[in-house]
Amino acid sequence: MKYRERIERCISEQAGAFEDIALAIHARPEVSNHEFFACQTLSDKLAEQGFDVRVDVAGHRTGFDARYRSGKPGPTVAFLAEYDALPGIGHACGHNLFGAISALAGCALKHIVDDLGGEVRVYGTPGEEGGENGSAKESFVREGFFKDVDFALCAHPSDRHLLTTTTLANNCVKIEFTGRPAHAAASPEKGINALDAVLFVFNAINAMRQHVTDDCRIHGIITHGGDAPNIVPEFAACYFFLRAAKKPTAQDLYDKMERIVEGASLATGAAGRMYLSQNRVDNTLLTPSLDAVYRKNLESCGEQLTPVTGGGMGSSDVGNVSHAVPTIQPSLRISDGPLTAHSEGFREAAKARRALDAIPLGAKVLALTAMDLFLDPDLLQRIQAEHARALAEELEG
Repeated sequence: MKYRERIERCISEQAGAFEDIALAIHARPEVSNHEFFACQTLSDKLAEQGFDVRVDVAGHRTGFDARYRSGKPGPTVAFLAEYDALPGIGHACGHNLFGAISALAGCALKHIVDDLGGEVRVYGTPGEEGGENGSAKESFVREGFFKDVDFALCAHPSDRHLLTTTTLANNCVKIEFTGRPAHAAASPEKGINALDAVLFVFNAINAMRQHVTDDCRIHGIITHGGDAPNIVPEFAACYFFLRAAKKPTAQDLYDKMERIVEGASLATGAAGRMYLSQNRVDNTLLTPSLDAVYRKNLESCGEQLTPVTGGGMGSSDVGNVSHAVPTIQPSLRISDGPLTAHSEGFREAAKARRALDAIPLGAKVLALTAMDLFLDPDLLQRIQAEHARALAEELEG
């Protein structure tokens, strides 16, 4: 039996089980660092399918590393699985589908990798939406999980079929100021107002907006501003996202923010502290020749891409992986009409029949894309060379 037919047969046989997994994860939404049910459900299924599985990896208690080694030389592919939900609204970004698609793709490729040689991995990466110990893919990169990986694949639920788009680098920073309390009317001169320091930060950022490039996005909230109007605020805090199209620009924003916090401390006398609330998120580097392989396989399944221009203005830690190895994260249509991400409509669509049908489709296209690179070492080498050039251009400027 031909390799494609073996992949399709595996997916046909396993699709129902992975659809059930997606529905079960949808019914039990879990946020970053708390995806215990989703992590166990997906990792147990991969273990059942013959993968060697470790849970609690890369410093993430709800992360997993599932591997199947053929015992013969060949490439190593990592399918990236996400399964975290959004606070309050649940699976309004479709990660219940995302994890199931990647895991099923890994299982399908496993059925032919003994013939092809190489290794299949599925990495369970928590907290893509951020939050407690969020954006786990950076931890996987930092801890060396991609040092011996040749390329990485995943697909994100959407209302359209799209190729991989650019995303913004993002530094999520928390800022805290500590002053000195006093009676705001009887003895205000004895107090040091921490809220004034926070307001200084906001005003300085608004002035800085005139002097940053158009790709920069700086947005924040005050998370604590004091306890009562008649008490000089002893403690105040704010939370900012610092986004930019390229990693070096995002770092520059971070450095400027540090100076703003230092200035606020000097101006008000409040002691300032600034720190990352989670892993840094890198922008996504594109590898068009790898997307082209995905496109060919998507069209071979009777699907068509939606034409689109421009990049995305959001952020995803898939960008961190794209700085380590050639990576794609195309969008996979799960509905027949338009959807707004992070909405109740998206959440409901993520458990509908149309979305469940997208699981075997996405898994097949990803598995076939990996198969093509396993079968054609020259193609893989060209893709890796293209990625190396993109990375060099990014670092240059």
